[in-house]
Amino acid sequence: MANVLKAMRDHPSAVLLVGQLVAVLAYPFLDGSTAGRAGIGVLQLLLLVVAVAAVRLTPALSWVAILFGAPATIFAVWEAVAPNEGWVVLVSALFHVPFYLFVSYAMIRYLFHDDVVTRDELYATGAAFTVVAWAFAYLFAAVQVIWPGSFDTQRSWFELLYLSFTTLTSLGLSDIVPVQPHSRSVVMVEQVAGVFYVALVVARLVGLARPGSR
Repeated sequence: MANVLKAMRDHPSAVLLVGQLVAVLAYPFLDGSTAGRAGIGVLQLLLLVVAVAAVRLTPALSWVAILFGAPATIFAVWEAVAPNEGWVVLVSALFHVPFYLFVSYAMIRYLFHDDVVTRDELYATGAAFTVVAWAFAYLFAAVQVIWPGSFDTQRSWFELLYLSFTTLTSLGLSDIVPVQPHSRSVVMVEQVAGVFYVALVVARLVGLARPGSR
């Protein structure tokens, strides 16, 4: 336990990144379990709160955690119990999306706060990327509640997360595609976000890591 706490304190972004990837790998095994889905959702939010709190980016963090993080945690459990209840999915997204976007903003600010590239900042490039993917997955879930059939058939949250990752990484759309104007608009916004992320964040870190760049 002491080693885990030390790792969370020294490399919070690494803990967040590993936690995100573990959740992705574990979800197919737990998808049929209400308790399993709820546990992954709550664990995900706890990892985000711990990681962002550790880097101490902004005094607004505590207010954001209270206003969005706490209700998002409750609805993560509620959504696991009632995954097909439209209003629960919609309200859950209303809390999850701004919370995840705030965390991604906080981590990008962490990356840009000085001209020294630390090991944890390198981990933060991957962690921030996965957080943005989670935000858009919840946004997609809200879109298909408001406009049914946005992605052809009703998609599970994990399918929407898969769509979000393939869109954000610019790998191209897979077997899950937006078929209505509103869903296509949101997908296009995520495509732009993915391109800008690579251009602004990764390129800057590569430039700072080059000899003589500081």
